[in-house]
Amino acid sequence: MTNTITYLIGVDGGGTGTRVLVADAHGVELARSVGGASGLRNGSGPAWDAVLKTIDGAFAGLKQPRPELSRMAIGLGLAGVHNKQWAAEFSGKNPGFAQLHLETDSFTTLLGAHQGEAGVIIALGTGSVGESFARDGARCEVGGWGFPCGDEAGGAWLGLQAANHLQQVLDGRMPGSDFSDSLLQHCGGNRDALFTWLASASQGEYAQLAPLVVSFANQKINPDAIRIMQAGAREIAKIAQALDKSMALPVCLCGGLALCYNSYLPASLLNRLVAAHGDSAAGALLLIKKRSGATRAELK
Repeated sequence: MTNTITYLIGVDGGGTGTRVLVADAHGVELARSVGGASGLRNGSGPAWDAVLKTIDGAFAGLKQPRPELSRMAIGLGLAGVHNKQWAAEFSGKNPGFAQLHLETDSFTTLLGAHQGEAGVIIALGTGSVGESFARDGARCEVGGWGFPCGDEAGGAWLGLQAANHLQQVLDGRMPGSDFSDSLLQHCGGNRDALFTWLASASQGEYAQLAPLVVSFANQKINPDAIRIMQAGAREIAKIAQALDKSMALPVCLCGGLALCYNSYLPASLLNRLVAAHGDSAAGALLLIKKRSGATRAELK
């Protein structure tokens, strides 16, 4: 690490928000901040705008203006990095950071959860993705294909299943309930309003239906909501199996939906669950800290 770097920045950026962790040159955490979406799907310019504004917020919390970017090294775990063109465009627009390392948000989540050690993570937020890091240094990623044809068990996927259930209720293919009534009210209150909602609903808007699914399922008051959660749990178990066929590595379920699935998972998976040591922003910080003077094989 060069002597000019006085701050390390860890960034976790997704389709609905950005989380920034600011540390000193030794990796000691100083401040955190939350901001708008910085996933690469919306373009490298908006992603950088969100990252920089969120960094500004962190330094505002320290009651100081943001220092020169040339004094900072930044590690980022961003949604959309699998698209190599998006990743190259984002890295090419580095606004002046002394060092930059860009990774997938799933890998930084893995680093943060297991402090760089071997393990499995399944991140369950608006989307979903799983990644493992084996003891021999091998990496494996499962899922993360994106909404609407992937991201099983994530919030938007739950919302998509709920919306499909509501369509079947309105058609008379399924019986109605308080659950479907609540879904319909959320989407405008009648059949025509639902058509309008469906025509423009984004990933984030589908994810806003997920709390209704979770609430009606976890209160054990609606079998259709329970069925959706059970389907999501089966997808989580399949992801875990694909990531670690030995079923020996510790598993962290991360993200806003992680705890919601516990009562639906099989015992074989529940017995392997461990608490995450840190989040994706902490993993991104570890990434840039190691990259600035790393010897660990897994970070090469």
